[in-house]
Amino acid sequence: MIAVDDQLWQDIREEARNAVCDEPLLASYLHRALLSHPTLESALIYNLSEQLGNAVVSALTIRQIFEQALAEAPEIGRNARRDLLAYYERDPACDRRLMPLLYFKGYHALQVHRSAHHLWQRGRHALALYLQNQCSERFGVDIHPAAEIGGGIMIDHATGVVIGETARVGDDVSMLHGVTLGGTGCQGGQRHPQVGAGVLIAAGAKLLGCIEIGANARIGAGSLVLDAVPDGTTVVGVPAQVVGAAAMRGAG
Repeated sequence: MIAVDDQLWQDIREEARNAVCDEPLLASYLHRALLSHPTLESALIYNLSEQLGNAVVSALTIRQIFEQALAEAPEIGRNARRDLLAYYERDPACDRRLMPLLYFKGYHALQVHRSAHHLWQRGRHALALYLQNQCSERFGVDIHPAAEIGGGIMIDHATGVVIGETARVGDDVSMLHGVTLGGTGCQGGQRHPQVGAGVLIAAGAKLLGCIEIGANARIGAGSLVLDAVPDGTTVVGVPAQVVGAAAMRGAG
């Protein structure tokens, strides 16, 4: 039964129906991927499992893994919705809500990570690492399942994004392709960046070590960040230097 009080899902379904009219050749795909599902979460799980399933671990098994994770941790579904809206609101190329759900590998990788992170927290490390590996192979995005990532995240284009084991990413962060949240050396413990809420990390930026990136900071494209970044500042360069206050970010 379709949840009639779920406005986001109703909007996505309406977009899908319009897309069928615009491109009838995709009617079967859109029905299987969206219109045949009662909820957004069901459609998301279907789309991810179809992409990650293979001859060794079937799509049905992957689907069961995601369904169990969502049942045990409803925040996975809530954050999936926050992430989807982040793309719609911040990415100028995203003019329909269905686009992240169907086409954006950064969004897909985030949702795989959310289930993998839940498994990691439950001590199911082998399965979490399997999902990480398959996500990296399929989407070109490598996020360690132990990394902590908030809601409302947008990873635009996403190719080459790497987020290390002890990284933390706050709510409403945006990053582009080629971003690395990496460690330095072989020391144990906390060794990856701690990124505050509302940060924007532009394409190709490398943030290395256990450094604090303050809330609403901006990291310029191609920058190498080795030191803490204060709240609300913009840094650019190799190595990155503060160049001024961060401009306020508007919706897409």
